[in-house]
Amino acid sequence: MLAMSALAALAASAPWSVPAVRKALAPQAAPAPAPDVCIVAPPTHYDPASGLPPTAARAIPADARCPVCGMFPARSREWAAQVIFDNGDAQFFDSPLSLFMYLQDVARYSPGRSAESIVAHYVTDASAPAGDGGARWIDALGAYYVHGSSARGPMRAGNLPAFATREAAQAFAAQRGGTELAFGAIDAALIAELAGRGGHVHQH
Repeated sequence: MLAMSALAALAASAPWSVPAVRKALAPQAAPAPAPDVCIVAPPTHYDPASGLPPTAARAIPADARCPVCGMFPARSREWAAQVIFDNGDAQFFDSPLSLFMYLQDVARYSPGRSAESIVAHYVTDASAPAGDGGARWIDALGAYYVHGSSARGPMRAGNLPAFATREAAQAFAAQRGGTELAFGAIDAALIAELAGRGGHVHQH
Protein backbone atom coordinates (compact mmCIF):
# COMPACT_ATOMS: atom_id res chain seq x y z
CA MET A 1 0.00 0.00 0.00
CA LEU A 2 2.83 2.34 0.85
CA ALA A 3 4.46 1.69 -2.51
CA MET A 4 1.19 2.36 -4.32
CA SER A 5 0.75 5.65 -2.43
CA ALA A 6 4.25 6.71 -3.33
CA LEU A 7 3.64 5.92 -6.99
CA ALA A 8 0.38 7.85 -6.94
CA ALA A 9 2.11 10.87 -5.42
CA LEU A 10 4.90 10.67 -7.99
CA ALA A 11 2.40 10.43 -10.85
CA ALA A 12 0.46 13.41 -9.55
CA SER A 13 3.63 15.52 -9.47
CA ALA A 14 4.86 14.52 -12.91
CA PRO A 15 4.54 17.11 -15.68
CA TRP A 16 2.54 14.62 -17.76
CA SER A 17 0.13 13.68 -14.95
CA VAL A 18 -3.65 13.66 -15.47
CA PRO A 19 -4.17 16.85 -13.39
CA ALA A 20 -1.47 18.62 -15.39
CA VAL A 21 -2.96 17.51 -18.69
CA ARG A 22 -6.44 18.58 -17.60
CA LYS A 23 -5.12 21.98 -16.56
CA ALA A 24 -3.35 22.43 -19.90
CA LEU A 25 -6.48 21.55 -21.84
CA ALA A 26 -8.86 23.64 -19.75
CA PRO A 27 -10.31 26.75 -21.46
CA GLN A 28 -8.17 29.78 -20.77
CA ALA A 29 -9.67 33.04 -19.52
CA ALA A 30 -9.80 35.80 -22.09
CA PRO A 31 -7.01 38.38 -21.70
CA ALA A 32 -7.90 41.67 -20.08
CA PRO A 33 -8.78 44.39 -22.60
CA ALA A 34 -6.05 46.79 -23.61
CA PRO A 35 -6.13 50.23 -21.95
CA ASP A 36 -7.53 51.88 -25.10
CA VAL A 37 -10.38 49.39 -25.55
CA CYS A 38 -13.55 50.77 -24.06
CA ILE A 39 -16.27 48.31 -23.07
CA VAL A 40 -18.62 50.85 -21.49
CA ALA A 41 -18.26 54.63 -21.31
CA PRO A 42 -20.05 55.65 -18.11
CA PRO A 43 -21.46 59.17 -17.78
CA THR A 44 -19.87 61.79 -15.56
CA HIS A 45 -22.19 62.73 -12.72
CA TYR A 46 -22.96 66.32 -11.83
CA ASP A 47 -20.92 67.69 -8.94
CA PRO A 48 -22.83 70.36 -6.97
CA ALA A 49 -19.52 71.47 -5.45
CA SER A 50 -18.38 72.65 -8.89
CA GLY A 51 -20.56 75.74 -8.59
CA LEU A 52 -21.76 75.28 -12.19
CA PRO A 53 -25.43 75.17 -13.17
CA PRO A 54 -26.48 71.54 -13.83
CA THR A 55 -26.86 72.20 -17.57
CA ALA A 56 -23.61 74.15 -18.04
CA ALA A 57 -20.72 72.81 -20.11
CA ARG A 58 -17.98 71.24 -18.03
CA ALA A 59 -14.27 70.63 -18.25
CA ILE A 60 -13.47 67.17 -19.60
CA PRO A 61 -12.23 64.67 -16.99
CA ALA A 62 -8.97 63.02 -18.02
CA ASP A 63 -10.50 59.55 -17.71
CA ALA A 64 -13.75 60.25 -19.58
CA ARG A 65 -14.35 57.98 -22.58
CA CYS A 66 -16.25 58.67 -25.77
CA PRO A 67 -19.21 56.25 -25.87
CA VAL A 68 -19.07 56.11 -29.68
CA CYS A 69 -15.41 55.35 -30.41
CA GLY A 70 -13.86 54.71 -26.99
CA MET A 71 -11.24 57.44 -27.23
CA PHE A 72 -10.33 59.92 -24.48
CA PRO A 73 -11.88 63.33 -25.37
CA ALA A 74 -9.47 65.09 -22.99
CA ARG A 75 -6.64 64.17 -25.36
CA SER A 76 -8.22 66.16 -28.21
CA ARG A 77 -9.95 69.06 -26.45
CA GLU A 78 -9.94 71.19 -29.59
CA TRP A 79 -12.43 68.73 -31.13
CA ALA A 80 -14.43 67.66 -28.08
CA ALA A 81 -18.19 67.76 -27.55
CA GLN A 82 -20.56 66.92 -24.71
CA VAL A 83 -24.21 66.48 -23.81
CA ILE A 84 -25.95 67.03 -20.49
CA PHE A 85 -28.90 64.89 -19.40
CA ASP A 86 -31.90 66.01 -17.39
CA ASN A 87 -30.46 64.39 -14.25
CA GLY A 88 -27.21 66.37 -14.56
CA ASP A 89 -25.08 63.56 -15.98
CA ALA A 90 -22.68 64.44 -18.80
CA GLN A 91 -21.35 62.37 -21.67
CA PHE A 92 -18.22 63.50 -23.51
CA PHE A 93 -17.21 62.89 -27.14
CA ASP A 94 -13.94 63.08 -29.01
CA SER A 95 -15.43 65.11 -31.89
CA PRO A 96 -18.59 66.63 -33.38
CA LEU A 97 -18.93 63.58 -35.64
CA SER A 98 -19.10 61.28 -32.61
CA LEU A 99 -21.74 63.57 -31.12
CA PHE A 100 -23.88 63.34 -34.27
CA MET A 101 -23.51 59.56 -34.35
CA TYR A 102 -24.54 59.39 -30.71
CA LEU A 103 -27.63 61.53 -31.23
CA GLN A 104 -28.79 59.20 -33.99
CA ASP A 105 -29.01 56.25 -31.58
CA VAL A 106 -28.63 57.34 -27.96
CA ALA A 107 -30.01 54.08 -26.56
CA ARG A 108 -27.33 52.07 -28.36
CA TYR A 109 -24.44 53.96 -26.81
CA SER A 110 -26.09 54.74 -23.45
CA PRO A 111 -28.60 51.97 -22.62
CA GLY A 112 -31.59 53.34 -20.74
CA ARG A 113 -31.12 56.87 -22.11
CA SER A 114 -32.93 58.69 -24.89
CA ALA A 115 -32.39 61.80 -26.98
CA GLU A 116 -35.39 63.36 -25.23
CA SER A 117 -33.54 63.26 -21.90
CA ILE A 118 -30.71 65.45 -23.25
CA VAL A 119 -31.14 69.06 -22.13
CA ALA A 120 -27.92 70.63 -23.47
CA HIS A 121 -25.53 69.96 -26.37
CA TYR A 122 -22.07 71.52 -26.66
CA VAL A 123 -19.22 71.50 -29.16
CA THR A 124 -15.83 73.19 -29.11
CA ASP A 125 -15.48 76.41 -31.10
CA ALA A 126 -12.68 75.66 -33.56
CA SER A 127 -11.98 79.36 -34.13
CA ALA A 128 -11.54 80.32 -30.48
CA PRO A 129 -8.09 80.46 -28.87
CA ALA A 130 -7.22 77.52 -26.64
CA GLY A 131 -8.51 78.12 -23.15
CA ASP A 132 -8.97 76.22 -19.94
CA GLY A 133 -11.43 73.70 -21.37
CA GLY A 134 -14.53 75.76 -20.62
CA ALA A 135 -14.18 79.06 -22.50
CA ARG A 136 -14.47 77.41 -25.94
CA TRP A 137 -17.79 75.57 -25.48
CA ILE A 138 -20.67 76.69 -27.70
CA ASP A 139 -24.23 75.47 -28.20
CA ALA A 140 -24.08 72.60 -30.70
CA LEU A 141 -27.59 73.24 -32.00
CA GLY A 142 -26.77 76.82 -32.96
CA ALA A 143 -23.24 76.14 -34.23
CA TYR A 144 -22.06 75.97 -37.84
CA TYR A 145 -19.93 73.10 -39.13
CA VAL A 146 -17.56 72.71 -42.06
CA HIS A 147 -17.71 69.52 -44.10
CA GLY A 148 -15.01 68.52 -46.58
CA SER A 149 -12.12 70.64 -45.27
CA SER A 150 -8.51 69.54 -44.93
CA ALA A 151 -8.91 69.42 -41.14
CA ARG A 152 -8.51 65.94 -39.68
CA GLY A 153 -10.20 64.94 -36.45
CA PRO A 154 -8.93 62.65 -33.67
CA MET A 155 -9.57 59.58 -35.88
CA ARG A 156 -7.26 61.10 -38.53
CA ALA A 157 -10.10 61.40 -41.01
CA GLY A 158 -12.61 63.98 -42.15
CA ASN A 159 -14.68 65.51 -39.39
CA LEU A 160 -16.94 68.49 -38.72
CA PRO A 161 -15.08 71.37 -37.04
CA ALA A 162 -17.61 73.64 -35.31
CA PHE A 163 -17.89 77.43 -35.18
CA ALA A 164 -19.99 79.88 -33.20
CA THR A 165 -20.94 81.96 -36.26
CA ARG A 166 -21.65 81.35 -39.93
CA GLU A 167 -19.02 83.94 -40.84
CA ALA A 168 -16.33 82.08 -38.89
CA ALA A 169 -17.26 78.80 -40.57
CA GLN A 170 -17.19 80.42 -44.01
CA ALA A 171 -13.80 82.01 -43.31
CA PHE A 172 -12.43 78.62 -42.26
CA ALA A 173 -13.85 76.97 -45.39
CA ALA A 174 -12.25 79.65 -47.55
CA GLN A 175 -8.85 78.78 -46.07
CA ARG A 176 -9.13 75.01 -45.61
CA GLY A 177 -11.80 74.05 -48.13
CA GLY A 178 -15.20 72.56 -47.48
CA THR A 179 -18.77 73.69 -47.11
CA GLU A 180 -20.45 75.45 -44.19
CA LEU A 181 -23.49 73.65 -42.76
CA ALA A 182 -25.96 74.42 -39.98
CA PHE A 183 -26.73 71.75 -37.38
CA GLY A 184 -29.98 70.74 -39.05
CA ALA A 185 -28.32 70.27 -42.45
CA ILE A 186 -26.13 67.42 -41.22
CA ASP A 187 -28.18 64.36 -42.10
CA ALA A 188 -27.85 60.61 -41.61
CA ALA A 189 -26.26 60.07 -45.04
CA LEU A 190 -23.45 62.53 -44.35
CA ILE A 191 -22.85 61.10 -40.89
CA ALA A 192 -22.65 57.57 -42.31
CA GLU A 193 -20.23 58.71 -45.02
CA LEU A 194 -17.87 60.36 -42.54
CA ALA A 195 -18.13 57.53 -40.02
CA GLY A 196 -17.27 54.93 -42.63
CA ARG A 197 -14.39 56.96 -44.01
CA GLY A 198 -12.68 57.22 -40.64
CA GLY A 199 -13.55 53.81 -39.23
CA HIS A 200 -15.42 55.73 -36.56
CA VAL A 201 -17.14 52.71 -35.05
CA HIS A 202 -17.16 51.50 -31.45
CA GLN A 203 -18.72 48.05 -31.04
CA HIS A 204 -21.31 47.56 -28.30
